[in-house]
Amino acid sequence: MIIETRNCRAAWAHMTAISDRQPVRNFVQVLDMSDYLVETDLFPEAALIAYSDLNMEKDISDEQRQYISELRGGAQGNYSEGMARKIANVIDCLTSYPQSKRAVVTMCNQPAPDHRNDADAKCLRELQLYLDDEGRLSGTAFFRAQAAQIFPKNIHFIGSIMTEVAGRLPQKPALGTLFYLATILVSDRA
Repeated sequence: MIIETRNCRAAWAHMTAISDRQPVRNFVQVLDMSDYLVETDLFPEAALIAYSDLNMEKDISDEQRQYISELRGGAQGNYSEGMARKIANVIDCLTSYPQSKRAVVTMCNQPAPDHRNDADAKCLRELQLYLDDEGRLSGTAFFRAQAAQIFPKNIHFIGSIMTEVAGRLPQKPALGTLFYLATILVSDRA
């Protein structure tokens, strides 16, 4: 299967257009992660940074807290629990074993998430990172579901993790591509 690589803004526009007609099952795309900033009315850059910082277990300011809301993802979009440890594990893995297939960040901390609980029903399930054939940090992301409306926040979070990992690896790799799979793509969270 050959899939065209898109920049993140073009990917978001494509997702928005095709999901507006009907939900899309088993949606895949390949993203160029060299620029993962996709600003929208719902997600100005300050909101994207606030969510990424929150989800990476960084301290956020009172000013940043104003952007955290149900409309922007609520409990379902909070991936912060244990994230600093998970990122450190990926960094250690790729530092010790650069060709490893075990550099994985799992997003759900529950062994059997309760489908009735939004906090358990995270959309982003797993992110696997690896050093590609060109020495860049690339990855694969698996989503249970993706609302195109929320994509800017999710891709910024993934890009922020990739940037953090790349900056802490001895070889300081550039960001490469992300193979992106969502079992269902919808236009919005409604």
